[in-house]
Amino acid sequence: MNEHMGSPEFPAVESAEGSESGAFVAVSEPENASGERPTSVSESALEGKAPSPAKPIRPRNADDWMSGIQWLSSTVVLAVFVITFLAQAFQIPSQSMEKTLLIGDYLLVDKVHYADGGIWNSLLPYSPISRGDIIVFRYPVQPNQHFVKRVIGVPGDRVHLYRGKVFVNGKAVDDSAFAIHKSEQFDSYRDNFPAGNYISPEVNSRWWVEMHNVVHQGEIVVPPGRYFVMGDNRDESLDSRYWGFVPRENIIGRPFLIYWSVQRPETAASDGKLGRLLYTLVHLPEDARWDRTFRLVH
Repeated sequence: MNEHMGSPEFPAVESAEGSESGAFVAVSEPENASGERPTSVSESALEGKAPSPAKPIRPRNADDWMSGIQWLSSTVVLAVFVITFLAQAFQIPSQSMEKTLLIGDYLLVDKVHYADGGIWNSLLPYSPISRGDIIVFRYPVQPNQHFVKRVIGVPGDRVHLYRGKVFVNGKAVDDSAFAIHKSEQFDSYRDNFPAGNYISPEVNSRWWVEMHNVVHQGEIVVPPGRYFVMGDNRDESLDSRYWGFVPRENIIGRPFLIYWSVQRPETAASDGKLGRLLYTLVHLPEDARWDRTFRLVH
């Protein structure tokens, strides 16, 4: 028989029946002023309020792996979005745009500027392609290649050259700020385009046939949805004079920033990719054009 002992100082202790050793005891709670005894935690559990199960502990290295994968996935998605819709990097491989752009210039191209925004045109900075704009486009003859030139004529314009001077709609173009002439030798096809029957060996055959259909009174008339482009290095540029117009759908965007520029000497170019890489790493301090870094393209 269990005995109860009570005192003002210590609560009564009762032996737990049914325990295997009889040594397990439970401390009873003192009664409150109304004579009711508060519910203990053990009693609450016995009434059916079972404690929630403990969550499994994930190893720390698993969390690190998951965080790394999420970060990498986000970076890849962001990079693909930027390259596809906003901006893209290109390198200048030829001298056709000197002195504006040099061989070894690395450009960021704005792909949004000339986009057709539809109802968003009033809110976003979309702009029509204008004379004097520099554009990057897919080469009409081989669309897997990318060219960069300056727009000379837009749809409806009449274009011709006389002794190397460009005329648009009967007026001479003031291109002294960017155009250069390196050759001292006169070329009747290049400099008096499109007058005369002489054909340059560098002219695309398809363009030679098409050109006669768009020449009126000695001038090229730019058809709808097409653009006439030329390089700033007038004497060293294979441009619309040699292969024709640029379709609107071929235009990718406009270069707006030179983020890096390095010289590419001809001596290094003949050693293959590995040779050029080693040369660049060794001679980077003296070959880098630091004054062109982060220069805006105009």
